Amino acid sequence: MNVDKKLARRYDLIVWDWDGTIMDSTPTIVQCIQQACRDLDFKEPDDSLASSVIGLGIHDSLRRAVPWIEPAHFSKLTERFRYHYLAKDHELHLFKGVRDLLEKLRADGYLLGVATGKSRVGLDRSLQHHQLEHLFHETRTADESFSKPHPGMLLELSDALQVPMRRMLMIGDTTHDLDMAVNAGVDAVAVTYGAHPPDTLKESTSLAHVDDVPQLAQWLDTNLVI
Repeated sequence: MNVDKKLARRYDLIVWDWDGTIMDSTPTIVQCIQQACRDLDFKEPDDSLASSVIGLGIHDSLRRAVPWIEPAHFSKLTERFRYHYLAKDHELHLFKGVRDLLEKLRADGYLLGVATGKSRVGLDRSLQHHQLEHLFHETRTADESFSKPHPGMLLELSDALQVPMRRMLMIGDTTHDLDMAVNAGVDAVAVTYGAHPPDTLKESTSLAHVDDVPQLAQWLDTNLVI
């Protein structure tokens, strides 16, 4: 007897982080944090520290990346970061193969979502620029929900799309993504081509670690169905 492929699926909703998972933006974000510090004559974080905060909301990111400055200066630092990031935003590109993978998943009938530390304005701008709006059923950003690793974005996506946590899969490049998934009771896959190195990602729980988009596509093809 043939089994309906939809009934044999392990997951219904696949939720993606944005920066470092879909968008190859890690080096640019690091440079913009460092340049914002130089603008204000603050000690700048090294590449490792600056990249470690990617995935959090902008305010949490800068507080962790530049913990040595007075709280009163964070609004100006945020302003300078946004200035530099917006100047480079149009230069960013998707990781090779991501668009094809998203289109295949959508065509196969999976629900697709985004849970990102970006702002709503920033995510919408990127979605429009790269013409990806039609691929995602629902998205959540840090300025309209809780910042990672709080499970709020995943809980809201679950409610909006009526998908239980056990039927969701989170894909991300940072421990913030993986810890959010753990806190929400959601399975997760770590990609090692983004902001956090493999050794750091191993500190958090995930089903697998994949090193590039082709490996991710292969893992999904093998593991999305029972």
